[in-house]
Amino acid sequence: MAIIFEIIDKTGRRIHLSKERWSYITTKHPYMASKLEDIKGALIKPTLIVPHKFDENMRNYYLLYKEIKRYLHVVVRYLNDEGFVASAFITRKIIRR
Repeated sequence: MAIIFEIIDKTGRRIHLSKERWSYITTKHPYMASKLEDIKGALIKPTLIVPHKFDENMRNYYLLYKEIKRYLHVVVRYLNDEGFVASAFITRKIIRR
């Protein structure tokens, strides 16, 4: 599996983004092609981290874009205490449990 980046998130866990997931994200949300550094920023210094509504092994990381009043939403799935970016997109609302 080819990795685009691997970082340590705000909670101290290792998270990576694979080429396969990046291709999925940019195919489904083409505007995300220029947001790679923002995804890293959302993981390192998020505005908010919220547990996933349906899956205890997932977390939703949010980064506020103040100028457009939107959030970058990065979905991370954890396996064996390491995570990978499952999806990312821009949204108006924070999804809470």
